[in-house]
Amino acid sequence: MAKPTLGRLLVVDDEVQLTNALCETLAEQGYDVTGATSTRDGLKALESGNFDVLLSDLMMTGTDGIQLLREALAADPLLVGIIMTGQGTVQTAVEAMKVGAFDYVLKPFKLQAMLPVLARAMQVRRLRMENVRLREWAERLSYESPRYTLVGSSPAMRRVVQLIEKVAPTDATVLVRGASGTGKELVARALHRNSPRRGRPLVTVNCAALQESLLESELFGHEKGAFTGAVQAKRGLIEVAEGGTLFIDEVAEMSPALQAKLLRVLEDGHYRRVGGTQEFNADVRVVAATNKPLEEEQKAGRFRQDLFYRLNVVAVALPTLRERPEDVPELVDHFLMTRQLGAVRSGVTLEAMGVLVRYDWPGNVRELANVLERAQILAEDHQITVDDLPENLVAVPPAAGACGGGQAGQAFRECHCPGNPAAETSDCIPLTPLRLDEAERLHVLAVLRRVNGNKVQAAKTLGISRRALYRLVAKHHLEGPTPERKAEEP
Repeated sequence: MAKPTLGRLLVVDDEVQLTNALCETLAEQGYDVTGATSTRDGLKALESGNFDVLLSDLMMTGTDGIQLLREALAADPLLVGIIMTGQGTVQTAVEAMKVGAFDYVLKPFKLQAMLPVLARAMQVRRLRMENVRLREWAERLSYESPRYTLVGSSPAMRRVVQLIEKVAPTDATVLVRGASGTGKELVARALHRNSPRRGRPLVTVNCAALQESLLESELFGHEKGAFTGAVQAKRGLIEVAEGGTLFIDEVAEMSPALQAKLLRVLEDGHYRRVGGTQEFNADVRVVAATNKPLEEEQKAGRFRQDLFYRLNVVAVALPTLRERPEDVPELVDHFLMTRQLGAVRSGVTLEAMGVLVRYDWPGNVRELANVLERAQILAEDHQITVDDLPENLVAVPPAAGACGGGQAGQAFRECHCPGNPAAETSDCIPLTPLRLDEAERLHVLAVLRRVNGNKVQAAKTLGISRRALYRLVAKHHLEGPTPERKAEEP
């Protein structure tokens, strides 16, 4: 097994003897060293290799070392650069540091003096790479977890996503409206994650969960002695969210007095802590959500009209699940993947999927997620059947005829109704048991249609290799193009 190196170094100097001597000596110390005697050769080496540290002479024929370092850092910002020169001045040192050099070494130098510099440079390189990894991990954990994703390809959900894409890059205040369980917080996450503020906090407060006095303190903070128990000053969530996004859920539950204070924040960005006199300026984007009809709340005198207009700059209306039943199979796949119980992922029989599609889901997506969690616990052999579903779901009768209406259940349907025009687009749910090979064919066909014929994506969705998918396609004679089919990914 190859011995691990201390790091990959690129030495660039037009003095051939010095370059060769440095490469040989540093290699003996445990570094993987590449030498180049011109800036042109140095750039070629940078294009072909992933280096940790660049050791470059300052004065060379053609482009100087500072320009080489500038181009190297443009290609790899994590690279650590060290400039070597026999003509050191304060001006050149400052210029090198401005470009991004880690250190500046005067010639001639002894190897023993260079080794500590290289050790520190390698430590900086490791810290830079670790910082990038931690940032990527933190972003996935906070914002990109599959558990918190807007799921659905129905026209209603596509309109929601398109609106989010348009408004997210702006600082516009957004009012998210929808019934309980439709995913209002997911919209706030999507808005924040796709905005210039994504590197700052996303802070959430639920107005229905706190009493008025506590809510005011939570939002605006308080000074020491502002009330009994306020033994020290406390920052409010508006201050915590500085530079980021504040998501105010159930905003209709806020008292009129607090509504007036929130209105001032939205109007001019000013607020005071409870019990304080100092003015603070808020730099936050506000996203509010409610499941109540605010127009009726205004008429009843429970919600300020001016606050409504200030919040309703952009309104995102989330459809209920009964309004987009065609998204149910996709949501089922999503929850069985992201909320898997046990080591093996559960599947759903066609009959059980038909029941899930027909139900009207008064609790919306949240209810569906809870039903699937219960079903996974009850299911035998990791296969969810009708017997694993609550009785109130199973009691819903099938639609008239042999089919479910509309686009519902696209991923698990095939029409078996003679003369039904929906047969060509597979808009029906089978109500009779199917043979295993037929169920397999329908499932593969449905997934291919869902991803517009893209076999790379279809294989990922099915959890199989592309070679296995090709075998299934050939086995069930599914090579014929569909109207929605697009070019496959390379």
